[in-house]
Parts: sequence; structure tokens; C-alpha cells
Amino acid sequence: MNKAQATLIGFAAVIMWGFLAYLSKSAEAIPPLQLNAMSFFIGGLVGVASWPFRPRTYLVLFGQKWQVWALNVGALFGCHLLYFIAIRNAPAVEVSLIAYTWPLLIVVFSAFAPGEKLKWYHILGVALGVAGAFIVISKGQLGLLSGGLQLGHIIAIPYAIMWAGFSVLIRKYGTVPSDIVAGFCFACSALSGVAHFAIEPTLWSLSYSQWFAVLSLGLLPMGLAFYAWDYGMKHGDRMILGVSSYAAPLLSTVVLIGSGLAAYHWSIAIGCLLITTGATIAAKDMIFKKTI
Repeated sequence: MNKAQATLIGFAAVIMWGFLAYLSKSAEAIPPLQLNAMSFFIGGLVGVASWPFRPRTYLVLFGQKWQVWALNVGALFGCHLLYFIAIRNAPAVEVSLIAYTWPLLIVVFSAFAPGEKLKWYHILGVALGVAGAFIVISKGQLGLLSGGLQLGHIIAIPYAIMWAGFSVLIRKYGTVPSDIVAGFCFACSALSGVAHFAIEPTLWSLSYSQWFAVLSLGLLPMGLAFYAWDYGMKHGDRMILGVSSYAAPLLSTVVLIGSGLAAYHWSIAIGCLLITTGATIAAKDMIFKKTI
């Protein structure tokens, strides 16, 4: 599989993350850490489901360096925990705007990686993506942080840095098969479960729609998306994936509108144009590859 195909696989994660807000909203009655534990467990089962068709694949879970486990489990669990705290300690829109600096940071961090070079069109693509995401999330409104600097704003900063750093660093372990993500999901599920039982009440009386939301979360944005992102960041173009990740808040808004949980706003069309243009410019070498 070539670099372009690996990049497309990575972008599939961005598409799946576009459903995260809708599914989270559908399951909002479930305590957050309980939801994390359930979703991560299902995400682990996604990887396990392939084992009967690929004998001994599970062996990839053993013999890996402790650094691999520390980086992945720490990032997956830590990022979700930070976001959970941030979103409850500041306006969601403002937290989202700070949190979604991680695609920009991926491009910047990647520029310092061996074999990578930050070019003008990467910078332009990021600028357009940032502008598009800002317009979509804020609906063109200014006056952010109008309530002053809050705890959620501060916590959203390490969240963005951690996720961007993790996304770039996993390439260091590019020889580690993405099958190991199943183990990371199970570990995160266990950590979330322990934290849940320590500080949250447990809720099992769920409606069919809530169970469907939990299952969908585990299968897509907190399941397959992690496998796709791991493969894409290890074998694809990290800078292009960083820029194209600004499609996530746009897709999320479109899904919310389609489900009736949000109303259409002119900012959607403008944001779509800016994000699409920025991603196209950043990926111009891949899209318009010269033939000899």
C-alpha cells in the first residue's frame, strides 16, 4: 500500500470523528467515564473480531516495548479525560476552538520530523483550515472568552498538544502493526472503568437509542477510527492529515444539522469552502502528482 492510500485510510478516521458529537449527544445521559469504558471496550472488540481470520494476530499484543504502551494508552486515555474535564469547565464552543488547534500542531510538529519539510502551501492550507473551523464552530461570532479565562480553556491547551504530539510520535513505532490498537482500547477501557467506579454512579437502564449510540461510538469514532488514524499517521502524509483534520468539526456540524439537533447557518457553507480549499492546497503534491 502506497503513501497516498495510507493517507486516505487516515482521513477515514476524520470522517468517523465527524459523528462523535452526534453520538455523544445521543448518549449524554450515560456518565462520561462509564461511556468511555463501554466505548473503548467495543473498540477493542473491533480488532479482536479479525483474529479468527488471521491466526496468531493477537501475539502482536505481547513483546512490545513499554514505551509503545505508555505513549498510546496514556494519550488515548489522557486526551479523553482532559477533554471531558475541559468541556464541563468552560463554554463548549470556546473549548472546541482551542482543542481544534491540534491539526495545526500536527503540521508544525511534523515539520521537525526526519524526512519532512514544511512548505508554503502547508502553511496556507493550515491557515484556511483554522479560519474555516473557527467560522463553523463560532458561527462567525467574535467575542470569545467573553466570560474570562476559565479552567476549561486552560485544560484544552494540553489536550491539543498531547493529541498532536501523540499523532506525530506514533510514526516512531511505524513497524508496530495497527492491530495492537485493540490492546490500547482494552487498557483505556479498564482505566476508565476504575475511574468511573471511583467517582461516578453507574447507569444501566438505557433506551434502545442509547445502546445504539454506545455501540456506534465503539465501532466508529472510538473504534475503527483509532485503527485508521494509527495506520495513516504511521504510513501516510502527516501534514496532509493534519490539515484535512479540520474537516472533523465541519462534518460534525453537518451531521448535527441532518439529525435535527442543529440548524443550518451560513457559516457552514463558508467553512466548507475554506476547509476544502485548504486541504486541497496542502495536498497538491499528492493530488496533482507529476507523471514522468
